[in-house]
Amino acid sequence: MSDQNYYDTLGLDENSSFEEIQEAKERLIADCEDDRKQKEAIEAAYDAILMERLRLRQEGKIKVPDRIRFAEATPEKPVAQSATPSVERPAWLDNFLDTPDRNDILVPAGIFGILAVVSLAGPSLALALGVGVSIYFINRKEYRFWRALLLTVVGLVVGLTIGILIGQALGPQAAAMSGASADLVTQQVAAIVSMIVLWMVTSFLR
Repeated sequence: MSDQNYYDTLGLDENSSFEEIQEAKERLIADCEDDRKQKEAIEAAYDAILMERLRLRQEGKIKVPDRIRFAEATPEKPVAQSATPSVERPAWLDNFLDTPDRNDILVPAGIFGILAVVSLAGPSLALALGVGVSIYFINRKEYRFWRALLLTVVGLVVGLTIGILIGQALGPQAAAMSGASADLVTQQVAAIVSMIVLWMVTSFLR
């Protein structure tokens, strides 16, 4: 079919504007909704006219309004950025790490916070209660008592070690300010640090 026949199909001529072409296509499509063949002919004529005008535009023979966009060139595919390789954790570590929800963090945090306050009056009592709380929360995740006990003991040892070192460093100054003995201050600091470590073990390990 010639270009003129395409214009004839839409009832237009080569001087018709883009708006007239668009309106003619929509009007004719609406008039022949039940005639699939005629509808396809109208669509084909419309597409052929647009392609012809695109060719003329590229040759500089006609000016097409800026608001009309043709797919003049295939857009270049963006260069796929190589994803940063994720560092895989050892399988044994995945078996111990947990991804807690909000309650699994906040509830133990509240309990260990209370025990940290209790440790100011009785460090030994707070540590004993903290061990029991830690075993309970870890054990209920997978019901593996011996693992819960092991993780709690490790957390307690780490907490006491760090806490004693901090307590010994701060003990003399804190004792002078509070009037308590340096040993008691060290025990209190060790118990508080142990509560923090046990809370972290309880929340993020299983």
